[in-house]
Amino acid sequence: MNTHKGSEWWRHAVIYQVYPRSWADSDGDGLGDLPGITGRLDHLVELGVDALWLSPFYPSPQADAGYDVADYRNVDPIFGQLEDADKLIGEAHSRGLKLIVDLVPNHTSSAHAWFQEALVAEKGSPARNRYVFRDGKGANGDEPPNDWSAVFGGSAWQRITEPDGTPGQWYLHLFDPAQPDLNWDNPEIRADFVTTLRFWLDRGVDGFRVDVAHGLIKQRDLANWEYPIHGATGDGVEGRRAPMWDQDEVHEVYRQWRAVLDEYEGERILVAEAWVQPAERLAAYVRPDEMHQAFNFEYLEAHWTAPDQHSVISRSLAANDSVGAPTTWVLSNHDVLRHASRLGLPVGTPRPDGIGIGDAQPDPVLGLRRGRAATLLMLSLPGGAYLYQGEELGLPEHMTMPDEARQDPTWERSSHERRGRDGCRVPIPWEADAPSYGFGPTDASWLPQPRLWAEYALDRQRGVAGSTYELYRETLRRRRELGLGSGELIWHDSTGNSVLSFTNGGVRVLTNFGPDEVTLPEGAEVVLTSHPLETAGVVPSDVTVWLRA
Repeated sequence: MNTHKGSEWWRHAVIYQVYPRSWADSDGDGLGDLPGITGRLDHLVELGVDALWLSPFYPSPQADAGYDVADYRNVDPIFGQLEDADKLIGEAHSRGLKLIVDLVPNHTSSAHAWFQEALVAEKGSPARNRYVFRDGKGANGDEPPNDWSAVFGGSAWQRITEPDGTPGQWYLHLFDPAQPDLNWDNPEIRADFVTTLRFWLDRGVDGFRVDVAHGLIKQRDLANWEYPIHGATGDGVEGRRAPMWDQDEVHEVYRQWRAVLDEYEGERILVAEAWVQPAERLAAYVRPDEMHQAFNFEYLEAHWTAPDQHSVISRSLAANDSVGAPTTWVLSNHDVLRHASRLGLPVGTPRPDGIGIGDAQPDPVLGLRRGRAATLLMLSLPGGAYLYQGEELGLPEHMTMPDEARQDPTWERSSHERRGRDGCRVPIPWEADAPSYGFGPTDASWLPQPRLWAEYALDRQRGVAGSTYELYRETLRRRRELGLGSGELIWHDSTGNSVLSFTNGGVRVLTNFGPDEVTLPEGAEVVLTSHPLETAGVVPSDVTVWLRA
């Protein structure tokens, strides 16, 4: 069993994100499903993680790959049935794995029964008050209520046609028109989501990852915001805070939710997906009576330099320590360029929103080398850590995907300026010589898999010394044995412009970011390295080592 004994398992757990569409397909239709996940749970046990987090599997038209939810208390037939979810929960628990599910409270699908009711209801009706409907501006109301743009591109407002056929009100959608924003000032919304929480808690889930956790409450005057909101960041601009993100009133919601979770045995947890900076604002989400964890996107965004890494690690730990919460660390997820590719771009390059044919391509060898070094560094830090499916295989982004195969709504709504997130969502390879590389029993795959997937397949790496998969396994084993997740970081004076160096428990960690080799102290005992040391006692560029402290 991998689950930590004792209380507060979440403070130092390693949690593995499963994107259900792309992990394992049990029936050959080209889409991953819940039975497929259940059938591959032993991989997570062998890898050595503590929990898995599932991206949405609820009924949905799939306008945004399931983040447009039509029913929060059921399973979409493309993924299976409710009984399959129950079996998955039980099988995970029988292996000592916790299971966390996604919750999408900022918006529903436009196919949700509530929104369909709102479309035929009268202006000012209770049905419309579940969402953010407003009259338009201009003589005929044909201009949007304000100037907000959508994260996926275009206006954040969509006008409806009233039941009598006349042009009507506008509704807010901070992402896609198929994802109308809920009105969280409405007590009915708050009560219904508590019902959803209890529905899944009663079925045994160990917690919820909360999508767009910083977006539920909007500034009530819906003031104009002339700045871009791409990336859903909560940054203030010129001393102002974006009126659609990180409003103080959102914390009332999470205090209510925390009280519900605390009624249940087993330490069920809440995890915030909140693109909020600075770290002190993010720490507010993990105060003792709110959420347990928040994704550390500032760390994910940090440049590959010693000063940047030192700054964000120090700031993150200090901010979370101030509220008694653990810090989390993450390098990849279903919304960003995989770090094995991202780190192959020139240092300082802004993170691309997808890469495709004709775009500047990262150096794949350098990217994987830095990616392995970044992982070994991340997993040596105190707190919790998140892994994204396939990163243990060293998977790169799919950067030569034909544009006609793309399904991310960002691609169309940005007028083909931003390729979006499909490249990190390609079904992962299990077996080099099997149909769809072992993703399913047929060659079907909802997104095309690149030919180079064979060299990354699990069966080509398992048991192979030096493979990325075996590096992850060994790193996770050592992390657990040495108690690094619950340790304390102490910086060394040698940390500077090219080197990051600290001690955590019984391990000294050193990462060389500079172009020159770094000589280890004489007699230093190497525990683990992200890349072989060609010369004993010498750490080359873009390598992390663990030493016996």
